[in-house]
Amino acid sequence: MGLEEILVLAMFASFMSLLLLGFPVAWALAGIGFAFAVLGHVLVEFFDADLWFSWGGTIGVLDRRIYGIVANELMVALPLFIFMGIMLDRSGIAERLMNSLVKVLGGLRGGYAVTVVIVGVLLAASTGIVGASVVLLGMLSLGPMMRAQYNKSLAVGTACSVGTLGILVPPSIMLVLMADRLGTSDASVGRLFMGALIPGIMLGLMYIAYIVIAAYIKKDLAPAPKDREPLNARAFVQVFWAVLPPLGLILAVLGSIFTGFATTTEASAVGALGAMLLALLNRRLTLTAVRKALYQTSRTTAFIFAIFIGATIFAAVLRGLGGDDVVRFALTGLPFGETGIVLTVLAVVFLLGFFLDWVEITLIILPLVAPVVFSLGVDPVWFAILFAICLQTSFLTPPVGFALFYIKGVCPPGVTTRDIYVGVAPFVAIQLLGLLLVFWFSGLATWLPGEVYGGR
Repeated sequence: MGLEEILVLAMFASFMSLLLLGFPVAWALAGIGFAFAVLGHVLVEFFDADLWFSWGGTIGVLDRRIYGIVANELMVALPLFIFMGIMLDRSGIAERLMNSLVKVLGGLRGGYAVTVVIVGVLLAASTGIVGASVVLLGMLSLGPMMRAQYNKSLAVGTACSVGTLGILVPPSIMLVLMADRLGTSDASVGRLFMGALIPGIMLGLMYIAYIVIAAYIKKDLAPAPKDREPLNARAFVQVFWAVLPPLGLILAVLGSIFTGFATTTEASAVGALGAMLLALLNRRLTLTAVRKALYQTSRTTAFIFAIFIGATIFAAVLRGLGGDDVVRFALTGLPFGETGIVLTVLAVVFLLGFFLDWVEITLIILPLVAPVVFSLGVDPVWFAILFAICLQTSFLTPPVGFALFYIKGVCPPGVTTRDIYVGVAPFVAIQLLGLLLVFWFSGLATWLPGEVYGGR
């Protein structure tokens, strides 16, 4: 093993150590990058890291590289999609949708949990913000499900797991970042949005199937209420009018992208405006609400871009040390074919999800492994969707599963951490099953992009 390989492994080990010690991710990435840049300059004879500065002491491309990151037109969509999700969270649409669907489905065994899944899928396609979706679903559903004698683990697991669909179902900020990192027209934002649509809906249907089957087999898991209001035409009309606004917003955003009427950035602006109009129609568009939404959007965007810049430093130095070659030789040296290599990458990503957030994995790991996988002839959209589904599980796997922390903050008294872990375990298994289905039936991810955009 040469000096460069040792330095590459030391970079990853140092990064993981700082994370475990509690250092902020962005500072850890940037700090390690600069530290190993010095080591590379001193120890390595041919060190070319495409750095942001010159060793002569003059800042040459620092401003240009950072400006290139924040001025990327595709990245403008991030704060707009985030703002759209936050405004929808404050618009009251989810409460109205939940209340109307409960009147139709709440009387069935497991009906309230099924309602949570349906609302969660619509929120996922409207907001794309996991934290907002998990917290909102938890606040709206946990209390009523507990009063209906639902099993605590099922109730918490449903609200927590369904909320994570927002990171996969388009419009998704994760898919926007992935498209930028992949940097190929074969995996554009539009193609990734199309590719994730069927798998995202499929996961929602698998959640519903699990809830219905589990409630049927174990009667006390999700009992039907004793006093059920009779259904009438008015209840279905209320559901129609409750579903129409978020569905219209979804069609406006995704439809404008898929038809080529608007770019991703322009469609994100349409979504932000549409969310404000829906809040206005529900009489929730106040100056205070807009100010809080802008503040939260700014914080979230700053967090993502800080990691973005830190990851760029880290990746530039890693490449200068020959990190791309280390990864390529490690993967191609495996005694597997194309299938085995893809499965190995997904397994590593799944394990990393126990310790890293999806942002770090997308910005650091994806650019390293994607060129190697693509060189094997793997379809970029198919691999990107597999990668995205695998990352979705990182929200539910301890100890760093953020959705677990989100739901814990809104749980009623009496719900323990063990209840949360037990509740999400079946949904993690369902997501892994969905991952295998997309793996074996690649058309689930590639058929729709191929129909809309044509072949690769």
